[in-house]
Parts: sequence; C-alpha cells; structure tokens
Amino acid sequence: MTDPSPAGAAAARLLARLTGLGLRHVVVSPGSRSQAPALAAAALARAGELQLHVRIDERVGGFTALGLAAESGVPVAVIVTSGTAVAELHPAVLEAHHAGVPLLLLTADRPAELRGTGSNQTTVQPGMFGVAVAEVIDVLAPATPEDVAAAAAVAEHAWSIATTLRQPVQVNLSYREPLSGAVASAEPQGGPLPAPRPAPDPLLIRSGPRTVVIAGDRAGEGAEAFARALDVPLLAEVSSGARFGPQLVGAYRPLLDDADFGGRIERAIVFGHPTLSRQVPQLLARPEVHTILVGPPGGEWFDPTSGRALRTAAVAAESAEPDRSWRGRWVAASRAMLDETDDVPYAGRPDEPSARERRDHQRTELAALRAPVTRRALVDAVWRATWPHDRLVVAASRLIREMDAAVPGKRIRVLANRGLAGIDGTVSTATGVALALAGTGRAGTTRVLLGDLAMLHDAGALLRSPGEPEVRLQVIVGNDGGGTIFDSLEVKETADPTDFERVLRTPREVDYAALAAAYGWEHHRIDSRGDLDRVLTAPAPGRSLVVVPLS
Repeated sequence: MTDPSPAGAAAARLLARLTGLGLRHVVVSPGSRSQAPALAAAALARAGELQLHVRIDERVGGFTALGLAAESGVPVAVIVTSGTAVAELHPAVLEAHHAGVPLLLLTADRPAELRGTGSNQTTVQPGMFGVAVAEVIDVLAPATPEDVAAAAAVAEHAWSIATTLRQPVQVNLSYREPLSGAVASAEPQGGPLPAPRPAPDPLLIRSGPRTVVIAGDRAGEGAEAFARALDVPLLAEVSSGARFGPQLVGAYRPLLDDADFGGRIERAIVFGHPTLSRQVPQLLARPEVHTILVGPPGGEWFDPTSGRALRTAAVAAESAEPDRSWRGRWVAASRAMLDETDDVPYAGRPDEPSARERRDHQRTELAALRAPVTRRALVDAVWRATWPHDRLVVAASRLIREMDAAVPGKRIRVLANRGLAGIDGTVSTATGVALALAGTGRAGTTRVLLGDLAMLHDAGALLRSPGEPEVRLQVIVGNDGGGTIFDSLEVKETADPTDFERVLRTPREVDYAALAAAYGWEHHRIDSRGDLDRVLTAPAPGRSLVVVPLS
C-alpha cells in the first residue's frame, strides 16, 4: 500500500484532531476534490470514533448537520467538494448564523493559484458565506510534513471559535493531486481544549416594576427558572424550551393586546429570539417599557427597541417581596382563555354527572373523533402525543403560530428553524435531530409538523442513507393546499384571485402515498381525529409520512 498523499495525510490529521476535541458527527456529500477528508471521516466512523452521515444533496446535508448540532449542542462537521457544492450549504449556514448553531464547514477547494483562471469547478470560496460565518480559515494545499502537522492547529482554532461563539466556521481546504492514497491512521488525537473563561457575573434584577419575562426561540429552561425566581408572568413561545411551569402565560398574545394586561407592563426581560407574534415587538418598541435583553450564546441580538434596551449576558433574581397578584392575574386569565381545566366532573364527587349527561358526553366525544381534523385539532394532538423523551420539530408555517396560540404548558423539547424562519430544510433538520437523539441511545420519537409546501420543498430529505442507525421519525404534513399563511396578506383582497393562487398560495397536487413508497417510508392518510390519535400515540418503528388533509 502506498503512503498517504499530503492531501490524505493532512485531512486525516485534521479529522483526527477534531475527533479528539469532541467531534461526534460528520455529514459528507460525495465529490472528487473532497475525497481525502471524506475517506478520513469514513475510517474514523468504521473505527467507532464518530458517526458518519452521507447525503447526496449538499443542501440536505447542511440542514441535517444543523439538526444534529441543534440537538447535540456540539459542532458538527460538513464535508463538501468545490464549486457550487459549497454554495448549496448557504441556506443552512444562514440559519445557523442567526440561530447560534455551531457548524464546521470543511469545504474542499482547488489550489489557490487556480482561482480566477477559469479552471474547472473553481471559484472564490473563502468569504462565500459573508457575515454568516464567524471566521474563514483558508488552508493552502499541503505539500510538506510541516503542512500536514499544521492541520491539528487548524482543527483546534476552528473548534475553539465554533464552540465559543456558537457560530459556523468555514475551513476552506485546498488540495492538489494526488488527492488520495492509503488512508492515514484513524485514531483521535489529543484531548479537549482548556475550559473557557468563566461567564461574567449576572445582572441582579429586583422585583418592583410590573415585569414580564419573554422567552423566544431557544431561550432555554433558564428563562422559566428566572421567571419563577422573580415570580412574574412568563410569556413563552412554543420553541423557547421554557413553555412550562407555574408562571406560564400561554395565551400571551390577546393579553398583550389588552390594556389591563399588556398596557400596564413597565419592564420586559427577554430571553432568546421571539418571532411568533406582532405583539412582542410592539411591546418592546414602547419607549416607556424598560427592556432588558439577555444575550444569546450565539447569533444576533433581538432588539426592536432601536438600541434603548439594556444588554446583558445573564440575569439573576434578587430576593425581594414580589407582587404575586400581578403574576396571578396573568396566569388565571391565560388558563381561562386556553381552557386548560377539565370541565368533565370526576366520578365519585358530589357533582358526579347523571347517566344522561354521561351519554351526551360520550356522543360528543365520538363525534369529535369521527370529525375531520382542523388545524387546532392537529397541533393539539401532536402536542399531547409528545413527551420529554421525544423531540418535536415545527416548520416555519402557519401551524407553528397555531400551536403557539393554543397549546398549554409542557416540559418538552421543541426545535424550529426560527433564526431566519424559512421553510428550507425542515425535514432534513428533523432527520438530524432524530439521528442525534438515536446516537445517545435514548428511545424516543422525533415528530416534525409542517405544511405541504415545506414538505415538498425538502422532499429530497426523505432519501435514506445506508449505514446510519434507524430512527423513529414521523413527518406530519398538514395539507391545506398551498401557502394559506398568505391568506392574511392585505393584497389578497385586491389581487386577481387566479394570480394570487398561482404565485403566492401555489397549491400542488401530489400523490403522497407514491412519494412515501418511492423513498421506502410508511404512509398514513388521516381522515379523522381518531385516526390521528392512533397514529401519533403508537408510532411504528422507523420512518412514516403522515398526511392530514385540512380544510
């Protein structure tokens, strides 16, 4: 067997050091120029040192890596060849940048001297992602043993930036022929980097002004803990990771519109990235509302205050006597709006229903199970079927807003691509989440709830990849015949109906059963709430496409 080429040796050193630093997942798309790092990753996977995921489509690969990193909290590497393959990563990189998700973009390239010469499959790749990456490391084609050894330092620098800033990093890897040879040793090298500097002291917040805590996307459970410690209302979106607990105000939108509630707010403390309502940015834009923004670990600051807000990395509640009536009014009003209490009397109580009342209730329940599924019923059923050991991914469609307006508190993990709130790559992201969950050995179902356009936009993500662990994944499609979210646009009242249908709603006729069969997925068509409950509560092993026609 021949010795490794400089390209192969440098790629092996880079991947070995990244694995030693903690890299556990690598997503690869096939290509000639990227063969050295791809084969190095495959050798490490064969040795059991990391998990390898192969995607033919780089765009699908980018969003799969995004889901893996979002669920695991650890940087995930993506390996692609040169040229347009790099550009295919851009949508996922933009989402990762705005959401604060760490990715390592290992983009193979032709030697630097070929840039600008018209050479085949060659363009200027460094800087292609603009401000969406925290740093670009342009590595010249290795030629000497010193160049090969330097790959370890490149790995450490990229890993440090990605983990510290929670951002994508591009490592542009130029290689010249020969691109392959014997694969170098597949063993992790070195250990983790020294621990980062301790976080700064939190800003102490005293009770006093009428305060609400707002938890947007990826706020985390710390938002709930802080609201509880300060004993104030918690206005938490469904993908915040904080939509639970005694402080929760699920029906926050209508209450923010109410002068007796939203109109009396004096201070707002914001975690995460709120995106699901117009009321929250309107509240924060009011000059009399003192706003404190708790800094994201990565991504952009959410700041609709024109710079008035106080920014801080962390907050802590300082013990004081809270105004419990303020929190109590919000919570009670929200629970009444969401109808969270069960109005069916319990057996054995003095107010036990009569036989006639029980029969009427049973007939009502049976009729509900046989009725077609509405959007509200769909989001309610998916929410109630999901438990802490499961994962729920929700697309940037009408359904996530419906869910945010309707569901009660529940301590479950919900993920959504709300950094830029595009419909791109939703199935790919959910697949990455499911693979990360399976990689931990924990049992659970990953459900992704999305509209028909978001499903069709990412249909290529249904393609299975050999060599991966099987996952329990339900793709639940609320099929309402196109982008009905556009029905709320004012232009709908004045535009030509045919034009509006053609360029905005864009309905498509698709045989979902044939689509599922083509990719080897189980298929379910749901015609009633009873059918939906049966499919959701007893998910079959493997992957299933669940299509729910909506009016």
